Amino acid sequence: MSDPDSSPQSDTTLQLRWGVYALLIALAIGNMTGRLMSVNSVNRADLQKHLIRQDVKRVEAKLQKKNLTVEQFDRELVVATAKILSNRQLERPFLSANDRSRWLAIRALVEHGTYEIDEVLDRNIWNTIDMVQHRGRDGKLHLYSSKPPLLYTILAGEYWLINKATGMTLASHPYVVGRLMLVTINILTLALMFFFVAKLAERFGTTDWGRIFVVASACLGTLLTTFAVVLNNHTVAAASATLALYAFVRIWCDGETRLRYYFAAGLFAAFTAANELPALAFLALLGIALVTCNLRAWLLGFLPATLLVVIAFFATNYAAHDCLTPPYMHKGTEIAEENWYIYNYTIDGVERESYWQNRQGIDRGEPSKAKYALHALIGHHGIFSLTPVWLLSTAGILMWLRSGDARRRWLAFGVALLTIVCLVFYIALRPQVDRNYGGMTSGLRWMFWFAPLWLVTMIPAADWLARSRTRQAIALSLLAISAFSVSYPTWNPWTQPWLHRWLDFLAR
Repeated sequence: MSDPDSSPQSDTTLQLRWGVYALLIALAIGNMTGRLMSVNSVNRADLQKHLIRQDVKRVEAKLQKKNLTVEQFDRELVVATAKILSNRQLERPFLSANDRSRWLAIRALVEHGTYEIDEVLDRNIWNTIDMVQHRGRDGKLHLYSSKPPLLYTILAGEYWLINKATGMTLASHPYVVGRLMLVTINILTLALMFFFVAKLAERFGTTDWGRIFVVASACLGTLLTTFAVVLNNHTVAAASATLALYAFVRIWCDGETRLRYYFAAGLFAAFTAANELPALAFLALLGIALVTCNLRAWLLGFLPATLLVVIAFFATNYAAHDCLTPPYMHKGTEIAEENWYIYNYTIDGVERESYWQNRQGIDRGEPSKAKYALHALIGHHGIFSLTPVWLLSTAGILMWLRSGDARRRWLAFGVALLTIVCLVFYIALRPQVDRNYGGMTSGLRWMFWFAPLWLVTMIPAADWLARSRTRQAIALSLLAISAFSVSYPTWNPWTQPWLHRWLDFLAR
């Protein structure tokens, strides 16, 4: 079978397009890596320096009252300063309770051989609100990350290799180890996503400008790159969804029957669902569509790959929590032992209550579903207001729904159906406390994994826009606004979007 990704010999601009794709991907990689290497909790830097100076002055004052020689004074001051530096360390490369929750679990697994994070938790550096408490296998209460354990269990394997090879730990070298891991977890996976988006643009696109615009949107116009500097499930899920989509297209549109494509579709669709619960609909839709293409290949490829991820998901959950259901299934009940989010715990001798007993700010949730829908779509956290390139995806879906190609019609219908289902799930079906836009974050992060699906359905609209300078200007304006929203958080995605801050400013 001929490779559908290969353009005919008459396509004289194929090499040029791939050159442009390579430039765009290189720029995106450089941009993400540069921000990653500068990530630091700089909001604590000045405070840390001030506290250290104050402590050192107090020590000097005490030493001056003693009858010490110059050598004794200097020696005791060095020892005291070293202790102060250790106690006053406030800066860290992990910017949110969300990502620290996973880092704590990774540390606990490798350094202590357990999912219990009690031993690695402290008040200043290694703390988080994203944790749960329940009885462990020893019958005692322990704290655990509230995140599904499959992803961070896999990443603990990478940390184990780094630790054994270098002797460095996340405690001793958080910047070096953390940044190295994030390069592999986020930067490389997103680069892979960009590459396969380019292949899909080549597969479906008809104009040079349209194809390049889609790849540029992938590299510069989605909030995935904003989140490349922190440990999260969204970038991984988006990359996984891209690989599943590519395998699906090869089967659905190109007639591929080789088992490797069915295996890839099942493996990566299931892994997407393991990282984004609503992506179960994505897995189900792909499974239903592919079983109609080749039952034998589906049974030998798609189904075993899916079961592999399903088994891994529940096995790691059982290893972590001694039950099959993940932490987010253990809340909302009045029975204390069964609600893992309502608890008290002691840290550094101080008793505290869990954050979830007294949520603050945005985490209290939006009471009005209508208002929540407004801001989730076109408001301060809006999909279309912050990243308006997705308006072109909506147009592209409508164009393909009217296409003479039945396969493209069904592909567009599937993406539209999945989008509606997930938006309804998050906007209409979640309780008030969960209507929080993903917490303190620069966008509606729960929908980020849709990026590859929306980029593919953007292609027909991009090709249509390519035929006129005026249309191109409109598309470029949408991309510029999207790139602005992506760049606005600079190095910390766990901040409010620019539109939210602007609306707050106008309300003063």
